[in-house]
Amino acid sequence: MTTTTTANAVHKPARQADRLYHDLLSTEETLEVRARVRRFADAVVAPAANRIATGDEVDDGFPTDVFDAMAREDLFRIAFPADIGGLGLERPASATAAAIEELAYRSNSVAAIYDVHCVLAGTALNQGSPDQRQQWLRPLIRGEIIGAFATSEPGSSSDLSPQSVQTVGTRTATGWRLQGHKRWITNAPVADVILVLARTGERLSMFIVPATTEGVTVGRADRKLGNKGQLTADVLLNDVDLPDSALLGAEGSGLKIALSMLTYGRIAIAAAGVGMAQAAFDHMTDRLCTREAFGEKLGRFQHWQFLMADRAIELEAARSLYIKAALRMDKGVAVPEPEAAMAKVAGTSLAVEISRDAVQLFGGLGFTQELGADGTTSPVEALYRDSKVTEIYEGANEIQKWIIARQLLGREIAG
Repeated sequence: MTTTTTANAVHKPARQADRLYHDLLSTEETLEVRARVRRFADAVVAPAANRIATGDEVDDGFPTDVFDAMAREDLFRIAFPADIGGLGLERPASATAAAIEELAYRSNSVAAIYDVHCVLAGTALNQGSPDQRQQWLRPLIRGEIIGAFATSEPGSSSDLSPQSVQTVGTRTATGWRLQGHKRWITNAPVADVILVLARTGERLSMFIVPATTEGVTVGRADRKLGNKGQLTADVLLNDVDLPDSALLGAEGSGLKIALSMLTYGRIAIAAAGVGMAQAAFDHMTDRLCTREAFGEKLGRFQHWQFLMADRAIELEAARSLYIKAALRMDKGVAVPEPEAAMAKVAGTSLAVEISRDAVQLFGGLGFTQELGADGTTSPVEALYRDSKVTEIYEGANEIQKWIIARQLLGREIAG
């Protein structure tokens, strides 16, 4: 049922999805990517996961070793076409989502880094001009530079309307000048290039901003409840002068770019939620089959049997939802709704619920980062902390329900 471990070793319970989930939707190409990323996550991410999950964002910083290993393994190539150095897969969104599930199974911090670097910053850059793609996307795919995606602000996150966004881009004689303040920007403390959403007149535009540009200041990393390896920070833009070539796409097309990237991101976060939910489920299954109370294995108690049956059903549905949303994107649907919103709610809510169940099942050890007696680390404590943010970022789940309601009732009713 499980691999026995000593204190501080990586605990690897049996993968229940391999028995219970029959993937009839994914192609061999996607299944091969999943298997490849799983091998990488088991070998590289798992040994670093506890260090990342319990570190301090300010003092311990970015998991550069894991990022560099992903680059060496060519994992950043999965989402992109061959003409710019990507793998040129037939179904890149499906393969990318599968990769993110496998990374999140071991560390949601690593999955979030990957998501922002590839899905948000990278896929946005892929919509640029040939020169922009060569200058910025090609080295990003190689892992030579790190990307960030800056839409959120102190007073604007879920609402990205032109009235809400306060960062402003103004035309100059030589290009553009940016003034503003972004917040919660993943990878910002280590980013080489930041994609910045700014108001230009009555509309929004997207700009490619090298992090070393004069006037760009990245604040100290935020200290957060979870996802400690996913560094976020404020980005201040004080009279940042950029050439015309820094404009990504047409002037005024920034909101369209941002929303399409965030839709893709929702599919990725749904997959990350499923990865964490599956990890918690697997640890619970192992615990129920090995831990005894009152002279019985915990799995003999009907409460846990029924709960696990419910969670197995929910995992089946959540995984199928994100795969279906990714498949629609691969078929050319830029905003595959309602599946993307449904998948995001289903996967992330499930991650929070199952990780909470896991903490309850593991009792004191579930609530403990490290046991003082022998250094044993909890297999589920970090899952509980890391899972919560997935219900919040890349479109809060309440917003996703509104999107679903609009699909159901129409804009004239739902607003």
